[in-house]
Amino acid sequence: MEKELRKAVQDAARAYYRAVYGDPKALTYIPASGKLLDEDDLAGMIDASLDMWLTSGRFNDQFEKDFAQYLGVPFALSTNSGSSANLLAISALTSHKLGERRLKKGDEVITVAAGFPTTVNPIIQQGLVPVFVDCEIGTYNIDASQIEAALSPKTKAVFIAHTLGNMFDLQTVLDVCQKHNLWLIEDSCDALGAQWNGKKAGTIGHIGTYSFYPAHHMTMGEGGAVVTSDPALYRILLSFRDWGRDCWCKPGVDNTCKNRFNMQLGKLPFGYDHKYTYSHVGFNLKITDWQAALGVSQLKKLPGYLLKRKQNAEFLAEKLADLNEYFILPKAAENVRPSWFGFLISVRKDAPFTKQQLVEFLEQNGVGTRQLFAGNLLRQPMMTENDIPLRIKNSGLLNSRNLKEKDFALLPNTDFIMNHTFWVGTFPRLGKKELEKTAALIHRFAGALK
Repeated sequence: MEKELRKAVQDAARAYYRAVYGDPKALTYIPASGKLLDEDDLAGMIDASLDMWLTSGRFNDQFEKDFAQYLGVPFALSTNSGSSANLLAISALTSHKLGERRLKKGDEVITVAAGFPTTVNPIIQQGLVPVFVDCEIGTYNIDASQIEAALSPKTKAVFIAHTLGNMFDLQTVLDVCQKHNLWLIEDSCDALGAQWNGKKAGTIGHIGTYSFYPAHHMTMGEGGAVVTSDPALYRILLSFRDWGRDCWCKPGVDNTCKNRFNMQLGKLPFGYDHKYTYSHVGFNLKITDWQAALGVSQLKKLPGYLLKRKQNAEFLAEKLADLNEYFILPKAAENVRPSWFGFLISVRKDAPFTKQQLVEFLEQNGVGTRQLFAGNLLRQPMMTENDIPLRIKNSGLLNSRNLKEKDFALLPNTDFIMNHTFWVGTFPRLGKKELEKTAALIHRFAGALK
Protein backbone atom coordinates (compact mmCIF):
# COMPACT_ATOMS: atom_id res chain seq x y z
CA MET A 1 0.00 0.00 0.00
CA GLU A 2 2.77 2.41 0.94
CA LYS A 3 4.57 1.82 -2.37
CA GLU A 4 1.40 2.54 -4.36
CA LEU A 5 0.66 5.69 -2.35
CA ARG A 6 4.20 6.92 -2.77
CA LYS A 7 3.98 6.46 -6.53
CA ALA A 8 0.63 8.25 -6.63
CA VAL A 9 2.09 11.25 -4.79
CA GLN A 10 5.11 11.37 -7.12
CA ASP A 11 2.85 11.07 -10.18
CA ALA A 12 0.78 13.97 -8.83
CA ALA A 13 3.95 16.00 -8.34
CA ARG A 14 4.99 15.33 -11.93
CA ALA A 15 1.53 16.35 -13.16
CA TYR A 16 1.76 19.52 -11.06
CA TYR A 17 5.13 20.36 -12.56
CA ARG A 18 3.88 19.87 -16.11
CA ALA A 19 0.80 22.02 -15.44
CA VAL A 20 2.60 24.87 -13.69
CA TYR A 21 6.14 24.86 -15.08
CA GLY A 22 5.96 22.63 -18.16
CA ASP A 23 5.62 25.47 -20.67
CA PRO A 24 8.51 27.81 -19.83
CA LYS A 25 7.92 31.44 -20.67
CA ALA A 26 10.15 33.23 -23.15
CA LEU A 27 13.02 35.06 -21.52
CA THR A 28 12.50 38.81 -21.62
CA TYR A 29 15.74 39.25 -19.67
CA ILE A 30 18.69 36.97 -20.45
CA PRO A 31 20.27 36.04 -17.12
CA ALA A 32 23.98 35.33 -16.82
CA SER A 33 23.28 32.16 -14.84
CA GLY A 34 20.43 30.09 -13.48
CA LYS A 35 19.04 26.70 -12.60
CA LEU A 36 17.41 24.15 -14.88
CA LEU A 37 14.83 21.92 -13.17
CA ASP A 38 12.34 19.33 -14.38
CA GLU A 39 9.62 17.00 -13.09
CA ASP A 40 12.15 14.35 -12.05
CA ASP A 41 13.76 16.87 -9.71
CA LEU A 42 10.45 17.73 -8.07
CA ALA A 43 9.45 14.06 -7.80
CA GLY A 44 12.78 13.27 -6.13
CA MET A 45 12.32 15.98 -3.51
CA ILE A 46 8.77 14.80 -2.85
CA ASP A 47 10.04 11.23 -2.49
CA ALA A 48 12.52 12.40 0.14
CA SER A 49 9.76 14.29 1.97
CA LEU A 50 7.68 11.15 2.20
CA ASP A 51 10.48 9.47 4.16
CA MET A 52 9.94 12.01 6.98
CA TRP A 53 13.72 11.88 7.56
CA LEU A 54 14.78 15.40 8.40
CA THR A 55 18.56 15.26 7.99
CA SER A 56 21.04 13.39 5.77
CA GLY A 57 19.75 9.91 4.97
CA ARG A 58 19.44 7.45 2.13
CA PHE A 59 19.39 10.07 -0.59
CA ASN A 60 22.55 11.64 0.76
CA ASP A 61 24.25 8.25 0.84
CA GLN A 62 23.22 7.74 -2.77
CA PHE A 63 24.38 11.17 -3.85
CA GLU A 64 27.82 10.83 -2.23
CA LYS A 65 28.26 7.43 -3.87
CA ASP A 66 27.09 8.65 -7.30
CA PHE A 67 29.14 11.84 -7.15
CA ALA A 68 32.33 10.01 -6.20
CA GLN A 69 31.71 7.54 -9.02
CA TYR A 70 31.14 10.36 -11.55
CA LEU A 71 34.42 12.02 -10.56
CA GLY A 72 36.37 8.78 -10.28
CA VAL A 73 37.42 9.29 -6.65
CA PRO A 74 36.89 7.00 -3.65
CA PHE A 75 35.53 9.62 -1.23
CA ALA A 76 32.93 12.39 -1.56
CA LEU A 77 31.20 14.30 1.23
CA SER A 78 28.20 16.54 0.72
CA THR A 79 28.04 19.86 2.54
CA ASN A 80 25.64 22.78 2.74
CA SER A 81 27.48 25.04 0.26
CA GLY A 82 30.59 25.35 -1.86
CA SER A 83 31.82 27.98 0.56
CA SER A 84 31.48 25.47 3.39
CA ALA A 85 33.34 22.94 1.26
CA ASN A 86 36.22 25.41 1.03
CA LEU A 87 36.09 25.98 4.79
CA LEU A 88 36.19 22.22 5.39
CA ALA A 89 39.10 21.76 2.99
CA ILE A 90 41.40 24.29 4.64
CA SER A 91 40.24 23.36 8.15
CA ALA A 92 41.05 19.70 7.55
CA LEU A 93 44.65 20.61 6.80
CA THR A 94 44.98 22.14 10.29
CA SER A 95 44.25 18.76 11.94
CA HIS A 96 46.68 17.49 14.57
CA LYS A 97 46.27 14.07 12.94
CA LEU A 98 48.47 15.27 10.06
CA GLY A 99 51.47 15.66 12.35
CA GLU A 100 54.23 17.88 10.98
CA ARG A 101 52.29 18.52 7.77
CA ARG A 102 49.40 20.25 9.57
CA LEU A 103 48.84 23.94 8.85
CA LYS A 104 49.48 26.15 11.86
CA LYS A 105 48.58 29.77 12.50
CA GLY A 106 50.96 32.01 10.57
CA ASP A 107 51.64 29.45 7.83
CA GLU A 108 51.21 30.74 4.29
CA VAL A 109 48.86 29.66 1.52
CA ILE A 110 49.29 30.64 -2.15
CA THR A 111 46.10 32.01 -3.74
CA VAL A 112 44.78 34.75 -6.07
CA ALA A 113 42.79 37.96 -5.56
CA ALA A 114 40.73 37.72 -8.77
CA GLY A 115 37.97 35.37 -7.76
CA PHE A 116 35.25 34.64 -5.23
CA PRO A 117 35.99 35.64 -1.61
CA THR A 118 35.21 32.28 -0.06
CA THR A 119 38.30 30.78 -1.65
CA VAL A 120 40.37 33.19 0.44
CA ASN A 121 38.16 33.69 3.51
CA PRO A 122 38.88 30.26 5.09
CA ILE A 123 42.61 30.94 4.88
CA ILE A 124 42.12 34.09 6.94
CA GLN A 125 39.54 32.51 9.26
CA GLN A 126 42.00 29.76 10.20
CA GLY A 127 44.72 32.28 11.09
CA LEU A 128 46.78 31.52 7.99
CA VAL A 129 48.46 34.10 5.75
CA PRO A 130 47.23 34.40 2.14
CA VAL A 131 49.96 35.02 -0.44
CA PHE A 132 48.54 36.58 -3.59
CA VAL A 133 49.90 35.82 -7.05
CA ASP A 134 48.77 37.49 -10.27
CA CYS A 135 46.56 35.96 -12.98
CA GLU A 136 46.80 35.44 -16.72
CA ILE A 137 44.65 37.40 -19.15
CA GLY A 138 42.72 35.07 -21.43
CA THR A 139 42.53 32.07 -19.13
CA TYR A 140 41.98 34.31 -16.05
CA ASN A 141 43.66 31.66 -13.92
CA ILE A 142 46.68 31.95 -11.68
CA ASP A 143 49.94 32.72 -13.45
CA ALA A 144 51.57 29.49 -12.30
CA SER A 145 55.00 30.69 -13.40
CA GLN A 146 54.95 33.16 -10.50
CA ILE A 147 54.24 30.65 -7.72
CA GLU A 148 57.74 29.43 -6.96
CA ALA A 149 59.12 32.96 -6.54
CA ALA A 150 56.30 33.70 -4.08
CA LEU A 151 57.20 30.81 -1.75
CA SER A 152 58.83 31.26 1.64
CA PRO A 153 59.80 28.77 4.37
CA LYS A 154 56.30 29.32 5.82
CA THR A 155 54.44 28.35 2.65
CA LYS A 156 52.56 25.10 3.23
CA ALA A 157 49.68 24.99 0.71
CA VAL A 158 48.23 26.21 -2.58
CA PHE A 159 44.50 26.97 -2.59
CA ILE A 160 43.19 28.28 -5.92
CA ALA A 161 40.07 28.09 -8.06
CA HIS A 162 39.63 26.96 -11.63
CA THR A 163 38.28 30.22 -13.02
CA LEU A 164 34.77 30.06 -14.45
CA GLY A 165 35.16 26.48 -15.65
CA ASN A 166 38.62 26.90 -17.24
CA MET A 167 41.29 24.93 -15.37
CA PHE A 168 44.58 26.44 -14.27
CA ASP A 169 48.02 25.14 -15.33
CA LEU A 170 47.95 21.98 -13.28
CA GLN A 171 51.24 20.61 -14.54
CA THR A 172 53.21 23.60 -13.27
CA VAL A 173 51.23 23.79 -10.04
CA LEU A 174 51.67 20.07 -9.36
CA ASP A 175 55.39 20.28 -10.06
CA VAL A 176 55.80 23.11 -7.54
CA CYS A 177 53.64 21.36 -4.92
CA GLN A 178 55.54 18.09 -5.25
CA LYS A 179 58.93 19.80 -5.22
CA HIS A 180 58.15 21.75 -2.04
CA ASN A 181 55.80 19.25 -0.34
CA LEU A 182 52.81 21.60 -0.47
CA TRP A 183 49.15 20.72 -0.05
CA LEU A 184 46.97 21.47 -3.10
CA ILE A 185 43.28 22.34 -2.78
CA GLU A 186 41.38 22.71 -6.07
CA ASP A 187 38.39 25.01 -5.73
CA SER A 188 36.25 23.54 -8.51
CA CYS A 189 33.01 25.27 -7.51
CA ASP A 190 32.81 26.90 -10.94
CA ALA A 191 34.39 24.03 -12.87
CA LEU A 192 32.42 20.84 -12.25
CA GLY A 193 33.05 18.49 -15.17
CA ALA A 194 36.09 20.31 -16.59
CA GLN A 195 38.98 18.02 -17.47
CA TRP A 196 42.77 18.24 -17.65
CA ASN A 197 44.45 15.35 -19.46
CA GLY A 198 41.24 13.37 -18.98
CA LYS A 199 41.13 13.95 -15.20
CA LYS A 200 38.22 15.90 -13.77
CA ALA A 201 38.69 19.19 -11.93
CA GLY A 202 38.90 18.69 -8.18
CA THR A 203 40.28 15.15 -8.35
CA ILE A 204 43.95 15.96 -9.01
CA GLY A 205 45.02 17.82 -5.86
CA HIS A 206 44.75 16.56 -2.30
CA ILE A 207 41.22 17.97 -1.86
CA GLY A 208 38.63 19.26 -4.33
CA THR A 209 35.57 21.40 -3.63
CA TYR A 210 32.30 22.00 -5.50
CA SER A 211 29.20 24.18 -5.27
CA PHE A 212 25.61 23.32 -6.14
CA TYR A 213 24.16 26.82 -5.77
CA PRO A 214 21.45 27.48 -8.42
CA ALA A 215 23.91 29.37 -10.64
CA HIS A 216 26.25 26.41 -10.96
CA HIS A 217 26.50 23.44 -13.32
CA MET A 218 23.96 21.46 -11.31
CA THR A 219 22.03 22.47 -8.23
CA MET A 220 20.75 21.42 -4.82
CA GLY A 221 19.53 24.97 -4.13
CA GLU A 222 22.12 25.41 -1.43
CA GLY A 223 24.75 22.69 -1.33
CA GLY A 224 28.29 21.65 -2.07
CA ALA A 225 30.75 18.80 -1.82
CA VAL A 226 34.34 18.05 -0.91
CA VAL A 227 36.28 15.10 -2.35
CA THR A 228 39.60 13.37 -1.79
CA SER A 229 41.39 10.16 -2.65
CA ASP A 230 43.17 10.06 0.73
CA PRO A 231 41.36 7.96 3.36
CA ALA A 232 43.04 9.83 6.23
CA LEU A 233 41.94 13.20 4.84
CA TYR A 234 38.44 11.82 4.27
CA ARG A 235 38.13 10.85 7.92
CA ILE A 236 39.35 14.30 8.98
CA LEU A 237 36.98 16.08 6.58
CA LEU A 238 34.10 13.99 7.90
CA SER A 239 35.01 14.94 11.46
CA PHE A 240 35.14 18.67 10.73
CA ARG A 241 31.84 18.51 8.83
CA ASP A 242 30.06 16.60 11.59
CA TRP A 243 30.65 18.70 14.74
CA GLY A 244 34.31 17.68 15.02
CA ARG A 245 33.41 14.27 16.39
CA ASP A 246 35.85 11.38 16.26
CA CYS A 247 33.07 8.89 15.49
CA TRP A 248 32.26 8.20 11.85
CA CYS A 249 28.87 6.50 12.30
CA LYS A 250 26.09 7.82 10.07
CA PRO A 251 23.02 9.44 11.71
CA GLY A 252 20.85 6.76 13.28
CA VAL A 253 23.71 4.20 13.27
CA ASP A 254 25.81 3.21 16.29
CA ASN A 255 29.05 1.31 16.95
CA THR A 256 30.38 1.04 13.38
CA CYS A 257 33.91 0.70 14.81
CA LYS A 258 32.83 -2.07 17.25
CA ASN A 259 34.75 -0.19 19.95
CA ARG A 260 32.20 2.39 21.03
CA PHE A 261 32.85 1.84 24.74
CA ASN A 262 36.38 0.50 24.48
CA MET A 263 38.58 3.57 23.83
CA GLN A 264 40.55 6.12 25.77
CA LEU A 265 41.02 9.40 23.86
CA GLY A 266 42.26 12.76 25.10
CA LYS A 267 41.92 12.94 28.87
CA LEU A 268 38.50 11.32 28.89
CA PRO A 269 37.84 8.30 31.08
CA PHE A 270 38.35 4.92 29.45
CA GLY A 271 35.23 3.73 27.68
CA TYR A 272 33.66 7.17 27.27
CA ASP A 273 31.06 6.89 24.49
CA HIS A 274 32.93 7.27 21.19
CA LYS A 275 29.77 8.73 19.65
CA TYR A 276 30.31 11.78 21.87
CA THR A 277 34.08 12.10 21.53
CA TYR A 278 35.34 15.14 19.62
CA SER A 279 38.78 15.30 18.02
CA HIS A 280 38.47 18.64 16.18
CA VAL A 281 36.93 22.06 16.67
CA GLY A 282 34.41 21.34 13.95
CA PHE A 283 31.15 22.52 12.44
CA ASN A 284 27.76 21.17 11.43
CA LEU A 285 27.74 21.59 7.65
CA LYS A 286 25.57 18.66 6.52
CA ILE A 287 22.72 18.85 4.02
CA THR A 288 19.16 17.56 4.23
CA ASP A 289 17.88 14.59 2.26
CA TRP A 290 15.63 16.93 0.25
CA GLN A 291 18.75 18.60 -1.12
CA ALA A 292 20.45 15.25 -1.68
CA ALA A 293 17.42 13.92 -3.59
CA LEU A 294 17.64 16.91 -5.92
CA GLY A 295 21.38 16.27 -6.30
CA VAL A 296 20.80 12.62 -7.25
CA SER A 297 18.36 13.71 -9.95
CA GLN A 298 20.49 16.61 -11.23
CA LEU A 299 23.65 14.52 -11.46
CA LYS A 300 21.97 12.24 -14.00
CA LYS A 301 21.49 15.25 -16.30
CA LEU A 302 24.91 16.81 -15.74
CA PRO A 303 26.56 15.47 -18.96
CA GLY A 304 23.81 17.08 -21.03
CA TYR A 305 24.16 20.35 -19.12
CA LEU A 306 27.91 20.38 -19.72
CA LEU A 307 27.49 19.73 -23.44
CA LYS A 308 25.02 22.62 -23.75
CA ARG A 309 27.39 24.98 -21.91
CA LYS A 310 30.19 23.96 -24.27
CA GLN A 311 28.02 24.58 -27.33
CA ASN A 312 26.85 27.95 -26.01
CA ALA A 313 30.42 29.11 -25.31
CA GLU A 314 31.54 27.99 -28.79
CA PHE A 315 28.59 29.84 -30.35
CA LEU A 316 29.51 33.10 -28.60
CA ALA A 317 33.19 32.70 -29.46
CA GLU A 318 32.31 32.28 -33.14
CA LYS A 319 29.86 35.18 -33.20
CA LEU A 320 32.26 37.60 -31.48
CA ALA A 321 35.50 36.54 -33.19
CA ASP A 322 35.36 39.48 -35.61
CA LEU A 323 35.54 41.95 -32.69
CA ASN A 324 39.04 40.94 -31.67
CA GLU A 325 40.26 44.54 -32.04
CA TYR A 326 38.05 45.50 -29.09
CA PHE A 327 37.88 42.37 -26.96
CA ILE A 328 39.99 39.61 -25.48
CA LEU A 329 37.90 36.45 -25.63
CA PRO A 330 38.44 33.45 -23.32
CA LYS A 331 40.82 30.67 -24.27
CA ALA A 332 41.16 27.19 -22.85
CA ALA A 333 44.36 26.36 -21.03
CA GLU A 334 46.65 23.70 -22.53
CA ASN A 335 45.31 20.11 -22.31
CA VAL A 336 42.08 21.44 -20.75
CA ARG A 337 38.49 20.76 -21.69
CA PRO A 338 36.58 23.53 -19.87
CA SER A 339 33.06 23.32 -18.48
CA TRP A 340 32.21 26.97 -19.06
CA PHE A 341 30.37 28.58 -16.15
CA GLY A 342 30.16 31.79 -18.17
CA PHE A 343 31.74 33.51 -21.16
CA LEU A 344 34.43 35.98 -20.11
CA ILE A 345 35.04 39.12 -22.17
CA SER A 346 37.76 41.70 -21.57
CA VAL A 347 37.52 45.15 -23.15
CA ARG A 348 40.97 46.07 -24.44
CA LYS A 349 42.65 49.12 -22.92
CA ASP A 350 42.73 50.91 -26.29
CA ALA A 351 39.07 50.23 -27.13
CA PRO A 352 36.95 53.37 -27.78
CA PHE A 353 34.62 52.39 -24.90
CA THR A 354 34.89 51.00 -21.39
CA LYS A 355 33.70 47.82 -19.77
CA GLN A 356 31.32 49.86 -17.64
CA GLN A 357 29.70 51.44 -20.69
CA LEU A 358 29.22 48.08 -22.41
CA VAL A 359 27.89 46.36 -19.28
CA GLU A 360 25.35 49.14 -18.68
CA PHE A 361 24.24 48.96 -22.32
CA LEU A 362 23.73 45.20 -22.16
CA GLU A 363 21.82 45.39 -18.89
CA GLN A 364 19.60 48.19 -20.20
CA ASN A 365 18.78 46.02 -23.21
CA GLY A 366 17.96 42.84 -21.29
CA VAL A 367 21.23 40.92 -21.23
CA GLY A 368 22.55 39.98 -17.80
CA THR A 369 26.21 40.44 -16.97
CA ARG A 370 28.48 39.55 -14.07
CA GLN A 371 31.88 40.68 -12.85
CA LEU A 372 34.64 38.17 -12.26
CA PHE A 373 33.35 38.18 -8.69
CA ALA A 374 35.52 40.34 -6.40
CA GLY A 375 37.61 41.78 -9.24
CA ASN A 376 40.57 42.51 -7.00
CA LEU A 377 39.78 41.16 -3.56
CA LEU A 378 42.51 43.30 -1.99
CA ARG A 379 40.55 46.44 -2.91
CA GLN A 380 37.33 45.18 -1.31
CA PRO A 381 36.14 46.70 2.02
CA MET A 382 36.54 43.31 3.70
CA MET A 383 40.29 43.81 3.25
CA THR A 384 40.73 47.58 3.41
CA GLU A 385 38.68 47.91 6.62
CA ASN A 386 40.40 45.08 8.50
CA ASP A 387 43.92 44.31 9.69
CA ILE A 388 44.66 41.11 7.78
CA PRO A 389 48.27 39.94 7.41
CA LEU A 390 49.15 38.95 3.85
CA ARG A 391 51.87 38.90 1.24
CA ILE A 392 51.75 39.81 -2.45
CA LYS A 393 54.04 37.58 -4.50
CA ASN A 394 57.51 37.83 -2.96
CA SER A 395 56.82 40.90 -0.81
CA GLY A 396 57.37 41.02 2.92
CA LEU A 397 54.44 40.76 5.32
CA LEU A 398 51.81 43.44 4.64
CA ASN A 399 48.64 44.62 6.39
CA SER A 400 45.46 44.71 4.29
CA ARG A 401 44.29 48.00 5.81
CA ASN A 402 47.54 49.74 4.90
CA LEU A 403 48.01 48.61 1.30
CA LYS A 404 49.25 51.31 -1.06
CA GLU A 405 48.99 51.67 -4.84
CA LYS A 406 52.56 50.38 -5.15
CA ASP A 407 51.36 47.15 -3.50
CA PHE A 408 48.38 46.78 -5.84
CA ALA A 409 50.78 47.39 -8.73
CA LEU A 410 52.32 43.99 -7.98
CA LEU A 411 49.11 42.45 -9.41
CA PRO A 412 48.62 44.33 -12.71
CA ASN A 413 46.52 41.65 -14.40
CA THR A 414 44.25 41.39 -11.37
CA ASP A 415 43.54 45.11 -11.61
CA PHE A 416 43.04 44.73 -15.37
CA ILE A 417 40.39 42.07 -14.69
CA MET A 418 38.69 44.34 -12.17
CA ASN A 419 38.55 47.24 -14.64
CA HIS A 420 38.11 45.52 -18.00
CA THR A 421 36.54 42.05 -17.60
CA PHE A 422 32.95 40.78 -17.29
CA TRP A 423 30.99 37.73 -18.38
CA VAL A 424 27.70 36.72 -19.96
CA GLY A 425 25.79 33.48 -19.63
CA THR A 426 26.32 30.05 -21.13
CA PHE A 427 23.94 28.06 -18.91
CA PRO A 428 21.69 25.43 -20.52
CA ARG A 429 18.44 27.42 -20.37
CA LEU A 430 19.88 29.77 -22.98
CA GLY A 431 19.24 28.85 -26.59
CA LYS A 432 20.25 30.19 -29.99
CA LYS A 433 17.77 33.07 -29.77
CA GLU A 434 19.19 34.38 -26.51
CA LEU A 435 22.80 33.96 -27.58
CA GLU A 436 22.20 35.65 -30.92
CA LYS A 437 20.63 38.60 -29.11
CA THR A 438 23.63 38.82 -26.80
CA ALA A 439 26.11 38.79 -29.67
CA ALA A 440 24.02 41.20 -31.77
CA LEU A 441 23.85 43.74 -28.95
CA ILE A 442 27.61 43.60 -28.43
CA HIS A 443 28.13 44.15 -32.17
CA ARG A 444 25.64 47.01 -32.15
CA PHE A 445 27.36 48.71 -29.24
CA ALA A 446 30.87 48.25 -30.62
CA GLY A 447 29.83 49.48 -34.07
CA ALA A 448 28.12 52.57 -32.71
CA LEU A 449 31.25 53.63 -30.82
CA LYS A 450 33.87 52.99 -33.52
